[in-house]
Amino acid sequence: MPTPPETASRPAPGAPAAGLVALADRCVQCGLCLPHCPTYGLDRSEAESPRGRIAYIRATASGQLAPTAAGDIHLDHCLGCRRCEQACPAGVEYGALLLGARAAQAQRRPASRPQRLAGWLLARPPLLGRLLDAHRLLAPVLPGVLAPGLPPPARPQPLPDAAGRPTLAVFAGCIADRHESGTRAALAKLLGAAGLALALPAGQGCCGAAAAHAGDAATAARLGDANRAAFQGHERVLCLASGCLDTLSRSLDGGAEDALAALDALGDRLAFRPAAGRVALHLPCTQRSGAALRRLLGRIPGLDVAVLPDAGCCGAAGLHQVAFPDRAAALRGPVHAAVAASGATLLLSANIGCRLHLAQGLTIPVRHPLDFLAEHLA
Repeated sequence: MPTPPETASRPAPGAPAAGLVALADRCVQCGLCLPHCPTYGLDRSEAESPRGRIAYIRATASGQLAPTAAGDIHLDHCLGCRRCEQACPAGVEYGALLLGARAAQAQRRPASRPQRLAGWLLARPPLLGRLLDAHRLLAPVLPGVLAPGLPPPARPQPLPDAAGRPTLAVFAGCIADRHESGTRAALAKLLGAAGLALALPAGQGCCGAAAAHAGDAATAARLGDANRAAFQGHERVLCLASGCLDTLSRSLDGGAEDALAALDALGDRLAFRPAAGRVALHLPCTQRSGAALRRLLGRIPGLDVAVLPDAGCCGAAGLHQVAFPDRAAALRGPVHAAVAASGATLLLSANIGCRLHLAQGLTIPVRHPLDFLAEHLA
């Protein structure tokens, strides 16, 4: 299922109660969103549905109901995938409603300790990078001790010199700064074949999506300001992680582009060598470039691509996999089953959180599509 357009559901962290009530009042409680909600599919409970959460948000924001621990946990369980917006006949801006409600929620009770630690680290990429470097170095000796079940990042790879070619900037992010170093090099190789170069501006960091979804509007704004300053003067900014794209775009005056969509526009300049075997393609909830990616993979002669059926959110959902690992694993199960049924020897996914989450429990590699495309350049 495609994700909502970038212009929909502007976040409203810190929205006053009246604003939340106004947003909630647009919901007509028709229930057409229910079949599209992964958490409703998991629990079959109205409290785990979009209209159930909207009713809770409206009741607490209007003062008709005092917030409860039970109500808050159902709000916490929301993945923020916004699939409900696709089916809503009333145009409810659920994304804005969710972020505003979580900002209000954060004022009355703190997030869990693992969430706070993870959010604190994501907002400090230099420190996070050093920890990931330690994981990479120590993983062969102490497998799984620093990050159980998570693959360590590969050795960092520098970008080639621009050599006078037109240059595009690339967003590195937080955890992807280390985990996608090789993928940025792959993108540079692909752009180089099309006559372009890639630059990695200093001073950038986390996009702020994790902070916004945790209700920490101040941190989200601070991170957005830092990225705006880092990319000042760059006309085009490419983003590799689909889960960062919308938040990053709102921070940058000129917006940001999906790297796969930008590469698809250059497809006629690229030539690929044949590939044998079958790859499985996972399309994250946040990815809008699914058609562009399929066109790019279709340029590789002989490649057999099995697009995984839409099983709902994989369960990663930013820090959801940290806060609710059992629920995240349950949501991941159908994706793992679809991968096994596909007979593929490689899984491709364009979002860093999804890849790290899906890699746990799989015996085949999980990679960014850009890595695979770059390896098959003619």
